[in-house]
Amino acid sequence: MKTDCSQTGVEVLNTVLESNRIDRRTFLQGTAAAGIFALAASRSQAKDEPMKKRNIKLGFDNFSVRAMNWNAEQLIEYAASQDLDTVLFSNLGVYASHDEDYLKTVKELAERNGIEIHAGTNSICPTSGSFEDRYGDAIEHLELCLRVAKSLGSPVLRCYLGNRGDRDSDGGIYPHIEKTVEVCKQVESRYMDAGVKIAIENHAGDMQAWELVDLIEATGKDYVGATIDSGNATWTVEDPFLSMKQLAPYAASTGIRDSAVWEIEEGARVVWTNVGDGNVDWNAYLDFFEENCPGVPIQLETISGANRPFEYLKSEFWRTYPKARASDLAGFVAFAKQGSAYTPPPGRPSGENSETLKQEQQLFDLEQSIKYCKETLGLGLK
Repeated sequence: MKTDCSQTGVEVLNTVLESNRIDRRTFLQGTAAAGIFALAASRSQAKDEPMKKRNIKLGFDNFSVRAMNWNAEQLIEYAASQDLDTVLFSNLGVYASHDEDYLKTVKELAERNGIEIHAGTNSICPTSGSFEDRYGDAIEHLELCLRVAKSLGSPVLRCYLGNRGDRDSDGGIYPHIEKTVEVCKQVESRYMDAGVKIAIENHAGDMQAWELVDLIEATGKDYVGATIDSGNATWTVEDPFLSMKQLAPYAASTGIRDSAVWEIEEGARVVWTNVGDGNVDWNAYLDFFEENCPGVPIQLETISGANRPFEYLKSEFWRTYPKARASDLAGFVAFAKQGSAYTPPPGRPSGENSETLKQEQQLFDLEQSIKYCKETLGLGLK
């Protein structure tokens, strides 16, 4: 038996599963799978390479320290204290005002501290369960975001379609993709004139990489690109490295974290981790990223400890992935085979759940990731 890249997820299961258990010898015979397992083996051999300095800016997404409730000015000052190059304001709530005069003072503070700002917001898809109308309808929302991005000097507007639940809605994810394309096309001329790129993230399990590529191509890659999220790739049963390779030609921004992924009886378990604590091969990842995504920063979005099983050996799992590809499944299985059960890093704050503990853990996770990125991966220009 052989798998084929054109097969749907259910067809893949019918090919490679027997009694809800995978026949790994048969799976390895698949042409797509065999190539990806060979890639995984070559990448694992490169994990012990010595550090090399990389020409990649380093920053963070304010969602990493959401429990701190810091405003834009405090976030810039924190970024400067960590010797970072960028900060992603991934929502509109960090600003005291959306008036141009105020936003220019934020821009000036960032410039004095050598910090580049990436502006952002949440869902721009009015049919998604994630969309909120607090800033008007989708077009009014995007118009406001454009004014914010221009005032801050941001080259991008990071945003997203929705979340994993949208895959389970009537028609699946595809009507939401069509609506997002429609919305973006209505603001095309304004974003093109301003030189700001709409950078759509693969977000919270909403789209696989190839689906986001289709969205960008249908909309127009001159003014729409990708925010590459390495952690969210694992929530759509994708190897983060292979997901990034598909999105690299469209890269405009990032949201980066590690993932510990390992096999369980019915599939795999995913735990998001600090960078360096999962099984992403960051040397291989960044070698490709540096060559193919010039000028795009690595911006950390640590959400460590998020824990979810993905039972892809059960047929019902694929109901929300009617067009899933065998190659993506093969890559994820290969990735899971490299991993082992996650253990929290030494020194991570623990205790009774409280707002203070959340703050301590979020600062620990982000700063541990910054340290690893700087000292082990050679990221950051400062």
